Amino acid sequence: MARQWRIEYPNAFYHVFSRGNGHQNIFLSDRDRFVFLNLLKELSERFKIDIYAYVLMENHYHLLIKTPEANLSKAMQWFGTTYTRRFNLLNDRDGHLFQGRFKSIIVENDTYLLGLSYYIHRNPLRAGLVDRLSDFKWSSYPYYAYSKKIPRWLKPDLILNQVGGKVKTKSYREKVQQYSDENESIWENIKHGLVYGSEDFLEDLKERFLSKEKDVELPQYNSMFRDIDPHIIIKKASKALHIDLETVCRSRRVTKKDKDHRDFLIYLLWESGRFNNRQIASFLGTSYSNVSKRISQIRGRLDKDKKLREKYQALNALIKV
Repeated sequence: MARQWRIEYPNAFYHVFSRGNGHQNIFLSDRDRFVFLNLLKELSERFKIDIYAYVLMENHYHLLIKTPEANLSKAMQWFGTTYTRRFNLLNDRDGHLFQGRFKSIIVENDTYLLGLSYYIHRNPLRAGLVDRLSDFKWSSYPYYAYSKKIPRWLKPDLILNQVGGKVKTKSYREKVQQYSDENESIWENIKHGLVYGSEDFLEDLKERFLSKEKDVELPQYNSMFRDIDPHIIIKKASKALHIDLETVCRSRRVTKKDKDHRDFLIYLLWESGRFNNRQIASFLGTSYSNVSKRISQIRGRLDKDKKLREKYQALNALIKV
């Protein structure tokens, strides 16, 4: 399995997430969740990590953190190994719990954290676990939105201070409730599956951390070397999928199979990290809003449908974006 490229430096911000192996649940009871939260406390103390937000879903988790000591890999490796060991002991299990290595997206600055916190805290709503976020207690949302006593290891002030209004918790709660464009504002700005921020921030990282040699085990690293012609990708994908792209993209009535193929192509272009949603819409002769919608839907389907995911991975390998 290809490794994820880790960029580490003092005081870097990260969105960190990890999923259960084979999409299995990583929490089987509230006892497991309490163990996980206690580990977050240990993580913050042992590795001097600032934790800004979290959510514990059924088969994955999300964290917003900062590493003052540039120790992301060391800290998260300890965290994943330790939780797996304690989870297996409590549930009389053995073997791997998480699906490969943890994933991380480096975040430009604290300004970008605000939107990410909305996105992370709304996860239970998108997954249909609750109808109201106030009913979900396994996230940092109650500490942001209500006057709940904050644990010493959680640091919400950096994000809350960016919210206007006299009562920060009330203002934050209203912002989260109104926030409905997270897939556009968050995922469109993620570059190479690695960086969440501006083009200037990406260029700065490339200048500081990108050497002149490629690494066959780091596809994200290598993608930064390449200039990608979207029309070549489109032509190759259309041929591989046996579709008339112009008909599929512009017709109002297409088969389910052709819809999947169209969405694959949109997702291929987006996942390359080279193009934003407006550019993709222009390439394919569709609307910006439709591209955003398709990306959101195909991400959700790929996450749940193993056969569809395997088909997409085969196409991605064939096109080699």
